[in-house]
Amino acid sequence: MSRRVVITGMGWITPLGHDIDGVWAKLLEGTSGVGPTTRFHAETFPTQFSAEVDGFSLSNFLGARAAEHDGASRNTQFALAAAHQAWESAGLSSVDDLDSARVGVYLGGGEGPLDFDSFSQAAVKGWVKDSPDGPHLDVSLWAEVARRTLDPTTEFEQEPNLAAGHLAVHFQAGGPCFNTLTACAASTQAIGEASAIIRRGDADVIISGGAHTMIHPLGVTGFNRLTALSTRNDSCRTASRPFDRDRDGFVLGEGAGIVILEEEQHARDRGATILANVVGYGSTADAFRVTDIHENGRGAIAAMRLAIEDAGLSPEQIDYISAHGTGTEENDKIESLAIRAVFGDRASQVPISSIKSMLGHLIAAAGVVEIITCVLAIRNGVVPPTINYREPDPRCDLDYVPNESRRIEVETALSNSFGFGGQNDALIVTAHRAS
Repeated sequence: MSRRVVITGMGWITPLGHDIDGVWAKLLEGTSGVGPTTRFHAETFPTQFSAEVDGFSLSNFLGARAAEHDGASRNTQFALAAAHQAWESAGLSSVDDLDSARVGVYLGGGEGPLDFDSFSQAAVKGWVKDSPDGPHLDVSLWAEVARRTLDPTTEFEQEPNLAAGHLAVHFQAGGPCFNTLTACAASTQAIGEASAIIRRGDADVIISGGAHTMIHPLGVTGFNRLTALSTRNDSCRTASRPFDRDRDGFVLGEGAGIVILEEEQHARDRGATILANVVGYGSTADAFRVTDIHENGRGAIAAMRLAIEDAGLSPEQIDYISAHGTGTEENDKIESLAIRAVFGDRASQVPISSIKSMLGHLIAAAGVVEIITCVLAIRNGVVPPTINYREPDPRCDLDYVPNESRRIEVETALSNSFGFGGQNDALIVTAHRAS
């Protein structure tokens, strides 16, 4: 018989703050975390704003132990801080007899930020303008400067699996350790796959979620070239407009979210407070174009249906949907189409919201903060709004909880994540009822 998976701890680092209840209050108030980009000089970029994490210091969470992670990349530090919150809230810091071989890590962690300044210095020094062969990069000249300026620790720490490695060391998690980087679907997929590991009996506790920052010149350039980012520089706080007719792209964010997944009986035996059940997971690929959702939403439809089937539920039992809701033209239109295909006539009755309107798009970490939002909606009987929603789009004709949070009873919530490459993942969480 499959074992049941529950959530016993949560933590996050976001553009709206660094604690669960404080950020939740701001989400319910419809507060925007978007502002002018300060992480680099963005004045010449088509998009000059983002949703940055401010006032963050790892030592505020780990104290003296932060020194053990000197050199860790920004996204790894986010992951450590969020995991510390989650571990503490799960009550695991006081457990003396935890079997470390049964504790795992499964992240949707993005690559760390490149040492762009040193890389650029080397590139400039290696650029040969006047040459019989024409302008070109002389690799030997580049390497000469790079050997002196590039920090090997920084280069090492940008690898996507390093955040998971740091967590395993910090929490002495000697069980399965994985990282998946399926773009914007990564942390949702990580939680789904981690739940499967617990279900089949290969671990009792897994630290799961994601961390990412792409607020750097290469990240912004790439998304600008894809025309995926909003360029509403004159009104950046209202730039993220999921499902609105005037949407023009997403706002790049950064941060981390972590949940502690645990086998239910293991949690009960140690007297843990159970926050929610993870009951359904669906994962598909569009097998279409790597930067476009299939025009009929076939992958998104299949992922939602698989999650509902895995949970042993029907669409009528879903009380709230946390949408992927990026604010791009295609995503919002096709996600709405897919929800209508799955829920039929009831689609317009299910409250749907996108917190990316406030937090921006945290890329690999987006899914986990949205799962945490679902758990908080279940706990508090209120769902956050989709802010900046002013002009209805006839192609997006559902209930997006516009601009103001809404009091409703949430027993079961569905969260969608869709990533570049055609990745589609859906998770379902339900209220926990003591038996």
